[in-house]
Parts: sequence; structure tokens; C-alpha cells
Amino acid sequence: MTDGTTARPARGLPALAAPAARVGTLVRRIPFTSTVVLVMIVAGFATGAFWRAAADQAWYPWVAYGVPALENGRWWTLLTGPFLAVIPPFYLVMTGSFALFVGWAEWRLGTGLAALTAVAGQLVGILTALGFLLVVRGTGWPWAETTSRLLDVGFSAGALAALAVTSATLRPPWRLRLRLALALYVLASAVYLGSLADLEHLVAVLIALVVGPRLVRARAVPATRPSRREWRLLAVFLLVLMVAGSVLSFLLPNDGPLGPTGDPEASWVDLAITVVGAALLVNGLRKGRRVAWRWAVGLAGLNVAVGLLAGVLFVLAAVLENAEAVLDQPGLFVADRLAWTALLVLLLVGRRAWRVPSRRARRAVGGVTDRGTAVALLEKHGGGTVSWMATWPDNEWFVTADGDSCVAFQRHAGVAIGLGDPIGPDPVAALEEFGVRSETAGLIPCLFSASDRTARVAREAGWFTAQVAEDTLVDLPELEFRGKAWQDVRSALNKAGKQGITHRLVRLADERHAVVDQVRELSEQWVGGKGLPEMGFTLGGVDEALDPHVRVGLAVDADGLVHGVTSWLPVYAAGGTVTGWTLDVMRRREGGFRPVVEFLIASACLAFREEGATVVSLSGAPLARTDASGDTAVLDRLLDTLGARLEPLYGFRSLHAFKAKFQPRYEPMHLVFRDEADLPRVGVALTRAYLPDTSTRELLRLARA
Repeated sequence: MTDGTTARPARGLPALAAPAARVGTLVRRIPFTSTVVLVMIVAGFATGAFWRAAADQAWYPWVAYGVPALENGRWWTLLTGPFLAVIPPFYLVMTGSFALFVGWAEWRLGTGLAALTAVAGQLVGILTALGFLLVVRGTGWPWAETTSRLLDVGFSAGALAALAVTSATLRPPWRLRLRLALALYVLASAVYLGSLADLEHLVAVLIALVVGPRLVRARAVPATRPSRREWRLLAVFLLVLMVAGSVLSFLLPNDGPLGPTGDPEASWVDLAITVVGAALLVNGLRKGRRVAWRWAVGLAGLNVAVGLLAGVLFVLAAVLENAEAVLDQPGLFVADRLAWTALLVLLLVGRRAWRVPSRRARRAVGGVTDRGTAVALLEKHGGGTVSWMATWPDNEWFVTADGDSCVAFQRHAGVAIGLGDPIGPDPVAALEEFGVRSETAGLIPCLFSASDRTARVAREAGWFTAQVAEDTLVDLPELEFRGKAWQDVRSALNKAGKQGITHRLVRLADERHAVVDQVRELSEQWVGGKGLPEMGFTLGGVDEALDPHVRVGLAVDADGLVHGVTSWLPVYAAGGTVTGWTLDVMRRREGGFRPVVEFLIASACLAFREEGATVVSLSGAPLARTDASGDTAVLDRLLDTLGARLEPLYGFRSLHAFKAKFQPRYEPMHLVFRDEADLPRVGVALTRAYLPDTSTRELLRLARA
């Protein structure tokens, strides 16, 4: 006899076990980082520095490093100082930044190299900074005299050095962006704040940026020729550096290495005008706007001219022994003029990066042609399984300067989405020209559903790629519906014969109105059952099926009732020969012959084989892949999420699985793009391309589905 109760496992244990396992894995993967962070935490508790400022404690001079510590023989401070923070709030910053920066370095470089860069960066940064102060403090430089009397603690120089070294392993443009961010931080801090820690950071980061590529030679990504985007980033960096100096001078006035940084006459209004004006200019330079370039050149030129004039007056005043009447802070003034000079030189040398006209003056992408030219080039050079989609009327067509290649594209959300491979003899040349023209027009260029060959040569040319779908191909010469794997297909053919269903391969434009009306009815039934409008871009409809180049398969019974329809797009080889067909439209009648789609596809394959075609593409279902592999994990997650949201409405993945009945071989289809930072915008553009008539409310409903 029992008391009616049973023992239940504690519900909290599984919830705690998973995070604990992840923490354990992380500790094993980055042991150096984990150990140092643990020592920092223990040291903070043991010394009470977590709740009382270490700098106010009597023992602080015995553990903190600086010129006084070295002069008094306290060399051990180089070992004790890194594990403490000056004040309690800095502990969160110090441990967090060390865990993030050095942990990432250890993850990418390995424990040994990451530990070496962090420890060496810390020691070199401190010793070089202290050596510099020892040399210059007796020169009458007030900042050097003051800073040489200071003490410091923390591991920040080593953490920043590790981050700078690891930046050499990143691909463009992320490598340049991270290095510019580091340089911006250490330069602005050193010039406008000028503490001992800022000097250590400056030394450690600059040395690490120089030696980093040599330290990680095996993992370093080779440097490439600066792109237009990188020229723009450099200009933005210099402008932001100068604005950051103005902000720091106003908020944190200080006696920095170049003199007092505060301006007693400055106001919040002055600062706001400076920041807003700079933000507008930065945004224009970032986007390559020609008008922003002109304003920046004019502003930089004016500041350089003022600097030259002030220099002349300063020299004349110095001769008259009254130089202070011209400049009361010559150090900051000269540094500011040098920054403006660098910006002016950069803008002039890289002027090709700023060719985007204003929104009002912007025209279509140069070299746009009509559909007839695109069709002629496709028949001349041939194309891939999605190339005929490039002739659909919703596209625009960019033609290269030699007139022998073109790229079909659509504009959405500021992105020029090229469809399939460039049509022509040299896809890379066409892609590069299309990219330049798109960026000149203020658009982000990309290719969607590009073949493996185009993706490979695009990567060699410096583009990025990610698999977004798979083409399902059936080779026709040896096609036989034999064996257990083909049982469903054979069953569909046999049932159709018994029920009097026949297959007609026609040109829909030549059919009677009654037949066309039935095809439209089937399509409208399919669309009416969905939660969103019919999709476009790489998914055609009845209008595209009416093209005379397109073949249409009809499943018709003895009474003339159309039970199902498929449309087939031509695949051209060079010279205008059709060597294959691509499946586009698939529709079936509700309550009609059930395996009608299997019957239509199998019958079309047999008919095309008899005509001499070599391949049939069952097309690549958008957002459906058998293996989401690649190094663009963010994009993979985005595609998987979007595919999962659309699956109940459009059934892409179910369709992909259905096509497996025909034992196809798979070829990847790729997204080709310039910059990983463009992926969010490209994702929005692709959504708009596939759902051009969908309202924002419907998209939000889809996201909540």
C-alpha cells in the first residue's frame, strides 16, 4: 500500500545543469582568460578593493606600478598591479573587457599565443610608457612632470594589445573597422585625457597593430587593396576623431600632453551644433555622397589654410618675441591642423570613393538596357538554370560597357539584388562593373541564387558568399523510373493512365481561352489559400508562363478538366540551343487527381529527354537547404528563422523534401555580397523582393506567427 505520492526530480536541476556545462566548456576552452579573471576577483575581495578605492589605501604604493615604483625598486608591482582596479566601478570594466578581449583572442589564437600577447602587451606598454616619461620629465613639459609622479593598476594595456593582435585574423572590412576603433580610442584618450593609463594603452595598441600580423602569420588574412568602403571608413575615422576631441574637451577638461583641453567660452549649444553638423557630414561620407565629399574638402581645406596662416603669423610673432599673442595652445592647434591635413589628403587621393550623387540628382544604374537585349545576350552566351528568370519584366537590366554582358536586378530597400549569374563571357568582370555602378548610384550590390562557379570566382575577387538555397537537378540521358526509390513516381504514372489523365506539353499562349482560364483558376485557388500574397522575384506565375519561350505541362482528363499545371523555363547553352528546362509554376486542383504533380514532372522529364534535353532543374526552393554550412553563421540563422516562419504559409521546405522523390543531385545556390555588415539590409531587400505587395502589418503578423 502506498500513500499516493511519487518522488519527482527537482525541476531546477536540468535548468542549472545546462548553463553549468556551458561555463565548464568555456573555462576549458579559454583557461588563461578564466584564470586571470578569477585572480582579479579574488584580489578584489582579499584587498577590499571591491568596495573601497584601492588608490586610497595605505598599501596602494606597494602594489601599483609607475615611475616612482620603479625608482624605489618595487619591480614586483609589474606583477601585482594588473589584478587590481583603482576604484570599485573600474572592476566591472576591467574584468569584463579582459574576459571579452583576451577571451576572444584565446578562442581564435589559442591559449599560448593569447597569453603571450596579453602579458607582453602589458609589460611593453607599461615599461615603454614609463621609459618615455623618465626621458622627457626633465624637459620642462608640465604634463610629463605630473604624469611621471602617478601610479596605476590594471591589465587593460594587455587586453587591448591582445585585441589589436587578434584583429589581424579578421577578414576585410571587419579588420579595418576594429583597428580604426582601437586607434580612435587610444589616440583620443591620449591626446585629450592624457592619463598614465592612456599613455600605456597608446603604446601597447600601436605596437600590437604593427607586430600583430607577424605574430599570427599562419592565421592572418592577407591585406587587400583598399575598397571604396574602406576609403570612406578612413575619412569617417578622422572626422569622428576630431569630433571626439571636441566632446572630450568640453565634458572632461584636462591638462593633457598638448596643453589644457577645456575651452571656457564653449557652450552646450556650440557642442550640439558641432556634433549634429559632424553627424550629417559623417553619414554622407559613409554613404559615398558627392555633396558630403565637397563639403568635407571645403571644410578641411579651410582649416588647413587657417593652420598655414597661423603658422606664418606664429613665426613672425616668434621673431618679435610675442608668439603667445597668436597661439595660446600651439600643441593642440598643430595636432588639430595635422588631422585636417590628413583628412584633406585622404579625400583627394580617394576621391573615387565619393561619387554617389544626391538623392534628387540620382539616376538609374548606368548602362540599363531593355528586356530584348537581355534575351539576346542569354541566347548568345547561354546561362544557368535560373537565367531565364532574369528576363522577367519586373527586373531592370544593367549592361556592361562593352555591351556583351548584363546583370538583371531589382531595387529594394537601397539594395540592387542581381538575379542569378551575370549573363556574358566574363561573370567576374560583369559583377565588378555592376558593383561599381550600383555603389555609384547609392545602392548596395549583391547577387542572389548565383551558381557555385560564380560564387567561387567572386570570392577570388574579394566578395563574400553564403549558401541560400539548393538547385535540384535531374540528369535526363540515363533517367529510368526503376527500383524502390521510384515507386511513388511509377504509381502516379500508372494511376493517371487508369483514370484517363493525359499529359500535354504546350505553349500556354497558344492554348484556347478556356484552358488559360482554368490555369488562372488553379493559380488563384492556390493563392487564396495562403496567408500572404503570391510571391515574386524567383517565383513566377501565370503571366510568366504565357511567354512563348516557356513550356507548360497540363494534366487533363477526358472531359477537358485541367487537374494540374507546371511551367518550364528554358536553359540556354551558348549559341541559342536549349539544353534543359527549369520548373517554375506548380499548381494542382483541389479535390482533383491527387498525385498530379508527380505525374506532371515525370511526364515532362520523359518528353524533354525525347527532345534531346540533358537536364531538368526542379528549381531551388527559397530558404531551403539540406545542409546549412558555411562561415556566415548570422546569415544562416536568419535564413533558417525566416524559412521556418514562411513554411506554414508557403511550404518551401516541404516542397524541397517532395522533390527528393525524383532522386536529384544538388548544387548550392549562393548569395554574393560585398560586406557582411550589409546583410541586415540585404535581408530586408530580399523580403521585399519576394513579397513586394505585402504591407508592413502583414509582415509583422508573419514575424509573430
